[in-house]
This record gives sequence, C-alpha cells and structure tokens, in this order.
Amino acid sequence: MLRLLNIEFLKLRYSRSSKILILTYFILITFIALIASIEFPIGQVNFRIADQGIFNFPFIWHFNSYIAATLKLFLAIVIVSMMSNEYSNRTLKQNLIDGLSKKEFILSKFITVMVFSVVSTIFLFVVSLLLGLSFSDYNEFSIIFSDLEYILAYFVKLTGFFAFCLFLGILVKRSAFALGFLFIWWIVESILYAVLKWRIFRGTDVADKIVQFFPLESMSNLVKEPFSRLNAVKSAANQLGSAFEKDYAIHWYQILIVLVWTALFVYFSYALFHCGKDSRINRSYFKMNFFMFLFCLGLPFFRF
Repeated sequence: MLRLLNIEFLKLRYSRSSKILILTYFILITFIALIASIEFPIGQVNFRIADQGIFNFPFIWHFNSYIAATLKLFLAIVIVSMMSNEYSNRTLKQNLIDGLSKKEFILSKFITVMVFSVVSTIFLFVVSLLLGLSFSDYNEFSIIFSDLEYILAYFVKLTGFFAFCLFLGILVKRSAFALGFLFIWWIVESILYAVLKWRIFRGTDVADKIVQFFPLESMSNLVKEPFSRLNAVKSAANQLGSAFEKDYAIHWYQILIVLVWTALFVYFSYALFHCGKDSRINRSYFKMNFFMFLFCLGLPFFRF
C-alpha cells in the first residue's frame, strides 16, 4: 500500500497546479481563524464575528464542518486532474507496462482519496479545537467533545464526493468536462427533486425521503447548514412569526447511504477502467449501459 501511495504522491509532487490547489484549500480553512479575530468597526461599536457564538462548543464542530465542506471543490479538481493527466501524459500505459495491475492502479487512486479525506479531517479538527478553546464560552470537557459526529460526517462526505470525482475522471478523461458533468449531475438531481416535490408528490414529504438516496444530495444531507441554529437567526424568525423546525442530527442511515455510493463509485471506476480494447466489454458499451441505467431510474419520475 505504501508503494502505491508513494507513486501517487510522486506524481502530485511534480504537478504545480495540484500543489497550488491543495495549499489554497488548507489556507482557506485557516482563514476561518483569521476572520474570527478581525474586529469590524460599525459606528462606535467594534463588531467581532467570534463574539457572535459561532465558535462556541459544540456548535463549532457543525459550523466549521459545513464551511470546510463548501471548499471541497479545490481538492475535487486535483482528483479529477489526477486522472485526466494519466491519459494526457500517457503515464497510465507506462505504469501498466511497469507491472502495475489495473486493480492496483484504481486502489492507488482511492488510497490517495482516503489520504486527502483523513488529512483534511484532522486539519479541520485541530483548527476547530484551537478556535473553540480561544473563543468559546463553554470549556467543559463534556461540552468540548460533544457533537463530534459532525467531524465523522465531514470525513464520510469528503470520501464519497472524492470517489465520485474519481469515477467522473475515468468516465470522461478530461478534467474540464468531468467538472462540467459534475455540475450537470447536480442540476439533474435538482430537477428531479422539483418534479417529485411539486408535481408527483405535491403536499407530502415523499420527495424528501426519495431524494436522500441521490448521490450528491445524500452527501449534502450529512452536514446541513448551521446558520439557522444561531440564536440571532432564531430570534429574528420568532419575531417574524416563523419558527425553524429542522433536523440537524446525523443519522446512521445517512452515513450508510454515502458509504454505499462510495463503494459503488469505486467499483464503477474499476469496471470502467477494466473495459479496455482487449476486454469483452469495451468502454463504449459500459458507458451506454451506465447512462441507460440512470435513464431507467429517472424514467418513472417523468410519467405525469
């Protein structure tokens, strides 16, 4: 495993764009701490974001996990480019000639994905812990380490999303097109949800139960937006006569759904990569069947 990991990091070491994107990702997470310490003069009052309670334990685990998850696209670009460069630089063929099997090749990519997720999670944990110890009004041990399931959800979310990007990189072979396909997938999920919510199952919560099984939506559901949990937002909502009733908890089945999609995307990546010219099933046939599978899944939703 260390040999496979070493091969991937040697490739990233000589990729300037990948190093810039990875560095940018971690710098932006660190900026959360810098923004927190800045005081904004509003009239005669000095306003500081950290004093608004967003870095109080245990809320900080939820808040920082959500903010950091929005930045995952930087690492997604690295993963997609990592695959596209294998084709454009023809290093893929050389690796196979040197004795690296197709299974080991996919495994090395997925191990890299796992390393990105683990390092990002540890970094987020450390940054959040330091911010909380510096600005939180609650420093009891039991409070500090409560709600840590948001950190676990962040890790599962990153792993699932990066596995999806790995699959798209193999499917499309071009980083720009793969990222475009990712955006189109998100649009399709949004359209399907709108059709289910406002056309087929209008006035019920059936659409919300169905959409939680969609790949991107299932990942998004792991760490929901935290802003409506703030006391200031709740107070404003109560004054306007509208109270928030939202489930912010992380349920075991939500994690299970993302883990299943992660396993499927890794399997699809291997199956697609294994479909070479000498295979019984070629890439075009696999792609055709994959898109037919997606079409058949969505077809019942459009019978109205």
